[in-house]
Amino acid sequence: MKKINYIDAIRNPIITEKATILSEQNKTVFKVHQKASKKTIKSNIEKLFKVNVIKVNIVNKKPKQKMRQGRKTIKKGYKKAIITLKKGQSIDLTTGI
Repeated sequence: MKKINYIDAIRNPIITEKATILSEQNKTVFKVHQKASKKTIKSNIEKLFKVNVIKVNIVNKKPKQKMRQGRKTIKKGYKKAIITLKKGQSIDLTTGI
């Protein structure tokens, strides 16, 4: 099995209303690689953003069937990680890496 590069493990941040509410509690939400583990996600976030990660929670979103123009299509599932940071630290998603 090919080893996941630390930049490839974290796909992109999720910016929704719910994720914005979580940011008030020192939490940030990212879409991550399907085979990434909690340990790799924690170490990758610490390397990329130079912050201290306390906890990583993972949620697997299942694929869903949708109707699109009269045809059944599949909306792909993904894996998301909710990262809890040390108090007083934050990740500024607007500046980029």
